[in-house]
Amino acid sequence: MDLFQTDGIVEIPVSELRALFTDLIQVYDTLNEVLKDAGILRGRELAEINTKASSAVKAEKSPVGKLIILNAYIKQEIKHIHNALKTRPASAPTEEGKIRQAITKIQLRASAIVEHVKTIAQGRKEIAFTSCQARDFLSGREGKPPSRRDTIRALKRAEKICPALACDHTPNDGRQTTRLTATVEDLKQSDIIKVERDCDTRQRSRMDELKIVFFREPGSYF
Repeated sequence: MDLFQTDGIVEIPVSELRALFTDLIQVYDTLNEVLKDAGILRGRELAEINTKASSAVKAEKSPVGKLIILNAYIKQEIKHIHNALKTRPASAPTEEGKIRQAITKIQLRASAIVEHVKTIAQGRKEIAFTSCQARDFLSGREGKPPSRRDTIRALKRAEKICPALACDHTPNDGRQTTRLTATVEDLKQSDIIKVERDCDTRQRSRMDELKIVFFREPGSYF
């Protein structure tokens, strides 16, 4: 469908261009969150893309040029999501007979850490689990130790999926070692399974919505 019926010059108020630019930024930010939450792009790679996009948009003087550049980076992020959707592993049935989407390695490590902390917390009033201990624990599970950065990411994710845990730095430690701490009574009452399932449901819902919006059949947009 051709939206433009003329080859002439169209005058567009600056306010409308600014509103469109703001909307595109929101789309870009949303795609960034999806890429990060789904584990498609993270860390340095995602930061480099954002830096390039920001620099390119700021360097462009033309308002329309800014829109075109931002749109190009949005299309680049959509392509990453599209490729991830095509290569996404098949879902596996859970113990409840429901289909559960495959989760990221960080999420798996975090879940394992939470269960391990609950186990070693038995018989105590409080528990502290440092990044060094977490790295040794994950090394035993995976055959080799993960990087310090990935270990800390797993500890921070453990805090998110188990509200009873707090992730912070060890007091009076010159190296500022990251650790998880919790009151054992609170830890017993936490519900990691429900929190984890809700997270997976939200992630699957966001990915499915994006798939519907951006990957419909040609000609179905109008």
